[in-house]
Amino acid sequence: MLGRYGSRARPSSVALRNRIAGWYNHAMAPEPRRYRPTPVPRPPAVSVRRPARFLLGVLALLLVGAGVTGGWALTEDDETPATPSTTVATHGAVANASASPLPPTTTLPPSTLPAPEAAPTDEYAPTADVVHGTLALPTLGVEQSLHEGVTLTAIDRGPSHWPGTAMPGEAGNVVVAGHRITHSRPFHDLDLLRPGDPLVFTLTDGSRWTYELTSTEIVAPDAMHIVDQTPEPTATLFACHPKGSAAQRIVARFRLVEG
Repeated sequence: MLGRYGSRARPSSVALRNRIAGWYNHAMAPEPRRYRPTPVPRPPAVSVRRPARFLLGVLALLLVGAGVTGGWALTEDDETPATPSTTVATHGAVANASASPLPPTTTLPPSTLPAPEAAPTDEYAPTADVVHGTLALPTLGVEQSLHEGVTLTAIDRGPSHWPGTAMPGEAGNVVVAGHRITHSRPFHDLDLLRPGDPLVFTLTDGSRWTYELTSTEIVAPDAMHIVDQTPEPTATLFACHPKGSAAQRIVARFRLVEG
C-alpha cells in the first residue's frame, strides 16, 4: 500500500513490535537436541596364556622354596642320564613318590650316666674305709689316698669320692670332697689353682688319668648342681670356703686330657 507521497506505508508500532518479538523468539529458540548413543566401553582382552605362565611361575617358586628339586643323577664322567633321583630337603618334602623309600633311621639310646647318691642325712654315719688309689695336684704338691664316701667320717681320712658319681676315666663327673684346714687338708690351696693345672688319679688297678683345670667358682653350701653328671669325662673337687668357714663352697672343675 502506497502512502500519500507514493512511498510504502509504514507499519504500525504494534505490528512492528510483534515482528521484532517473532525474530527474537526465533533467534533465541534452543537448537533441538539430537540423540547420540553413549559408547559402551569394550572389555579388555583377556589373555589366556599369561595367567597360565604366571601360575606355573608361582608353582615353581613354591617348589624351590620347599627345597625340592627333581632331576637326573649325572656322573662326573658320563652325560648319559642315570636312574631318576630325588633331592629331598632336610625338612622332609619328597618330590618323587615313586622313588624307593628311605631306610628307617635308628636312634641309639643315650648313654646311661652315673647316678649320684643323695647327700648323707647323718654326717657322722659309720662309713667303710674304701681306698680307690691316689689323687695328686702336682702344682700344689699334694698327693693323698682317694677314699670313698662324703660323710665327715670318710672325708676326715682324706679326699673322698662322692658315691654314685663317675670313677676316674669314665664318662660323667668325678666328684671329690676334701678339707682345707683340718685333718690332712688336701684342698688347703685349691684357690691357687689356675686353668691348665693338672689333676692326676692313679687307681689301684694301675690305670692313670690326667685332668686339667678349666674353671673355679664359689657356690652356696647347699648347691647340688656340682654333682651333676656330664656326657664327657670331667672331674670336680670341692671344699669349704673361705678357709675356716663353712659359709660357702669352693669348686674346681677339670676335664680329662690323658688316660
